[in-house]
Amino acid sequence: MLIDVIVPQLGESVTEGTITKWRVKEGDVVVKDQPIAEIATDKADSELPAPAGGRVMKLLAKEGDVVPVKTVICQLDEGAGAGAPSARVDAPSSVVGSPNVVTRGDEPVAPSQGALGPLASPTARRAALEQGIDLKDVKGSGDHGRITRDDVMRAGVDVPPRTEPPMSLEQRGKAESQMRAQQQQQVAPAASAAPAIAQMINQGGGFVPPVPGVGFGSFKVPPYRPKPGDQVVPFTRRRRITADHMVYSKIASPHVVTVAECDLQRASKLRETNKDRYKKEGMSLTMLAFVVVAVARAIRENPTVNARVLDDSFVIFKDVNIGVAVDSPDGLVVPVVRRADELGVRGIVRAIDEVAGRARSGKITVDDLSGSTFSVSNPGLKGNLFGGAIINQPNVGILRIGEIKKRAVVVEGPDKEDHIAIHPVMYMALSYDHRIVDGVAANSFLWRVREILEKAEFEV
Repeated sequence: MLIDVIVPQLGESVTEGTITKWRVKEGDVVVKDQPIAEIATDKADSELPAPAGGRVMKLLAKEGDVVPVKTVICQLDEGAGAGAPSARVDAPSSVVGSPNVVTRGDEPVAPSQGALGPLASPTARRAALEQGIDLKDVKGSGDHGRITRDDVMRAGVDVPPRTEPPMSLEQRGKAESQMRAQQQQQVAPAASAAPAIAQMINQGGGFVPPVPGVGFGSFKVPPYRPKPGDQVVPFTRRRRITADHMVYSKIASPHVVTVAECDLQRASKLRETNKDRYKKEGMSLTMLAFVVVAVARAIRENPTVNARVLDDSFVIFKDVNIGVAVDSPDGLVVPVVRRADELGVRGIVRAIDEVAGRARSGKITVDDLSGSTFSVSNPGLKGNLFGGAIINQPNVGILRIGEIKKRAVVVEGPDKEDHIAIHPVMYMALSYDHRIVDGVAANSFLWRVREILEKAEFEV
């Protein structure tokens, strides 16, 4: 019996995946749950297991193809060839070797016109929806004709070519003078137009954001001219996804940053006292773990920062799932520590070690990266004073911690007199989405995080 192997739902908001590698070929015999393909999405790379044992009859997509979720990409003959050596079975030439072929039922179709319509990235689909542009009218510049967000933006600002005869020098001079006069007249009312522009952005109409590498309005980015010694570095898939995410976040969320100074004297002593014990157990007791515990506790008392914006409302989440930014071979990823408010220091340390280890070894999964409700960014050993991080969508807040450095601080001694002491100090910067998080709520949350860390009343 033939079994269809489909691209599964690989995480929330994921609509498509790229087949990066086939682990099998037609005619191979596989067992149930054996990895048969590697699929990359805008969340992570995953292995696709065989739903049953049998012989691979047809591969309906090629490596590099971008296919929507729920698309049939392979067919297995269940039970066929059990215990027999693998043998290549030649498939019809109409299937094998036909580029970018997927199926809908029994009918082969091009993925560029698959179940979700024209082949386009998620950010391109979102931009087309916001701009009211039909993707069928957009010419894709990506691989296999894939439509990118830049393609959509260009389609939204394209104007028909001029057909009138060229102007004389005198006419051109008059036209330029008139244009300068109009621009000067528009300067004054531009400031008062800000509320209207904000309303247009909120309603998704009339606003055309700048296109990276192209420009905005009358401003155009000058073309790059190669020079000896220049190094052109192509975007990796993950770098392109990160770039799209960051641009979208800056446009969608009105970022506000507030900073707190935190005295880590007590927390540092607590860590020094217990770090060797944790090390013997194969775990690393870092200051990041204390920060995540403090953030989780503060969120319970200030839940507004644990939310996301909907179309005309917002939702405050029950669970506290904290994304912790860590580095990986493919770039920065944000694995999630789930229900962090129910974990103590030991539980947080173990959770961070596990997800960070999988990220660095390239074994991070979609589930590891999905479902964060708040994020914490750690710049590492070579961090600087502090920095305002870009919000990890669809979160409404991210806390970026800075370097820990010994500084002179004023403390109250046993004699109730002020003294100058040398303590480890760290700055923390909270970036929050001002659409739903007000300054009072944001400052109350950050103040509480600082208080918890300075008191250092942790069970380790």
